[in-house]
Amino acid sequence: MLKYVAFNHPRLNDNVHAARKDRKRGSTESNKVRRALVNALRGHLAEFGIVTRQGIAGVGMLIALVGDNDHDLIPPLARSPLLPLIGQLREVHEKVSERDRQIHAWHRPNELSRRLETIPGIGPITASAMAATVTDASLFKSGRQLAAWIGMVPRQNSSGGKDRLGRISKQGDPYLRRLLVVGVHEVLCFSGKAKVAPTRWAAELLVKKPYNVVAVALANKMARIVWPLMTTGRRFEAIAAL
Repeated sequence: MLKYVAFNHPRLNDNVHAARKDRKRGSTESNKVRRALVNALRGHLAEFGIVTRQGIAGVGMLIALVGDNDHDLIPPLARSPLLPLIGQLREVHEKVSERDRQIHAWHRPNELSRRLETIPGIGPITASAMAATVTDASLFKSGRQLAAWIGMVPRQNSSGGKDRLGRISKQGDPYLRRLLVVGVHEVLCFSGKAKVAPTRWAAELLVKKPYNVVAVALANKMARIVWPLMTTGRRFEAIAAL
C-alpha cells in the first residue's frame, strides 16, 4: 500500500512557493484583485470598441493605450478614472513578479532543481517546487509511486478480472500536479517537432485521444521521469538515451 508522506522545505516551501501555491489556486487576495482589475479595464475599454487579445500581452497593450495621450480613442473623462486602476494593477503585478524572482534566485544555485529543469515541460518554477517538496525521493520505490503521491495516476476500478482505469486520483499535492499539467500544455504546442521519446509518444497519442487526456497522460510520464533524476543524479538527456 502506498504511503503518503508530507514533505516540507523550511526555506522555500513555507515561504515563496507557499505564497505562489495559494496564488495558483486563485485563493489569495492579490490574484483576485489582479483578475478583477484586468476585467474592469477590459470592460471599460470595450465600451469604446477597444478590444485586445487575451493574456498578459493584451493587457499590456491596453495599459499603454490608456497612458498614451496622443490619440482620441479614449475620451479624457473616461481616461482619468482608468489611471488609478492601472496603478493598482501594476502594483499587484509587481508583488506577484517578486515571488517568481525569488523562486528563480533559489533555483539557479540548486543543482537538483537545475537537473529537473532538463525535463521537457518542467521549468524553473516546477523544478524548484519539486526539489523543495520532495526532499527525499528514495522514500519512493519507483517513479509510479512518486506520480501517485502527486495524484497523477488513474484510479483503478477492477472487477471480473478486468482492469478499468478511470480519472486520475487527484490525491497528493495539487500545486505540483497543476504545475506539471501547465508545463505539458507548452510541450504539446510543439509536439509535431518533438525529438525526445515522451513528447513523440504524446504526439502519436494526440491522433487517437482528446487533448486533455493526452496532457494528463504526459504529465504523469513527466512525474515518473522526475524520480530517476532525483535518485541517480543524472540529467534527462542521459536518462532518455538509455
